[in-house]
Amino acid sequence: MPLIDYIPAQTNIHFMRLRHWTFPFSAVLSLVAVLLFATMGFNLGIDFRGGTLIEAQTSQPAADIGALREHLTDLDVGDVQIQEFGSPRDVLIRVGAFGASDEAQQAIITKVRDVLGAEYSVRRVETVGPSVSGELVRQSTLALVLGAVAILAYLWFRFEWQFAVGAIVTTMHDIFVTLMIYSAFGIDFDLTSIAAILTIMGYSLNDTVVVYDRIREMLRRYKKLPLPDLLDIAVNATFSRTIIVSTTTFFATLALYFFGGEVLRGFSLAMMVGVVIGTYSTIFVAAPILIHLGLRSQTVAGPAKEEPEAVLGVDEAAKLSEAEAAIVDEPIAPAPAKSSGKGVAKGGKRPPARPAKA
Repeated sequence: MPLIDYIPAQTNIHFMRLRHWTFPFSAVLSLVAVLLFATMGFNLGIDFRGGTLIEAQTSQPAADIGALREHLTDLDVGDVQIQEFGSPRDVLIRVGAFGASDEAQQAIITKVRDVLGAEYSVRRVETVGPSVSGELVRQSTLALVLGAVAILAYLWFRFEWQFAVGAIVTTMHDIFVTLMIYSAFGIDFDLTSIAAILTIMGYSLNDTVVVYDRIREMLRRYKKLPLPDLLDIAVNATFSRTIIVSTTTFFATLALYFFGGEVLRGFSLAMMVGVVIGTYSTIFVAAPILIHLGLRSQTVAGPAKEEPEAVLGVDEAAKLSEAEAAIVDEPIAPAPAKSSGKGVAKGGKRPPARPAKA
């Protein structure tokens, strides 16, 4: 038994009663995400648009971004974006794809270096051609589609169709909300973002499968229990594990956000949002949606019990779990020592002593 119980091993929370508020909230979030996709779009990085990215650092206390923008605009090299990158001394310069050859892009880099002069030191240069960026877009889209298809196939064969549909809806909900963060805050969407989306898909699916496994186990055990009460018991049984795993993952990504550098900031921010929304959806979307999908104990494969079963509510299940835990923790008394059996007659009576010889 641990010295400190931060989260009780067996909680008694009626989660299913909140589905009348959490479902509309999730629907509004998804609708806002779609509207942002249609109106604001995404701030695609050079991985998908093509072009040149230059990271430079000035020797002055702060970079004069206005003067840089004015000088680079006069070069007539196409779309140029300049922004502060981390500290006030660092700047990030993005130049859109100019021409179809590598020589044209190299000429742009030379012009930008001339404008920066000796006051700036170039720390990083990345160039992606139009053909390469188009190939990256196709490969990234294919990776996301194949990942979703593989998840659907696994869930379809591993669980009943209600679980498969519920897991897909939950995963898409998490992806939509994470992409909404990219669109709302204008975070660069590049190959690192694709990695973050795929990671969130796996994380959300893992949490959902854990809860669904427990729900199937409870459906086989308590076939007469009303489905909302059964879902409450299953979610409460995995609630401690879900919160502990989510908290540790969140703090790991939080450390990456503050100390991983500017390049990984977008990835870590997406991961933090994905962990929070994935934990929320596992409890308030994945489990309650089974009620609306018509899940019944008869749809779950497994042998039925022959003896009559007691119908347990959430409160009764919590008391039963505490009682079982108390029995397990109770020390076992030592068994009485067995008699050797010598000199004892049948029936447990000792035979009469023989008289001593004279």
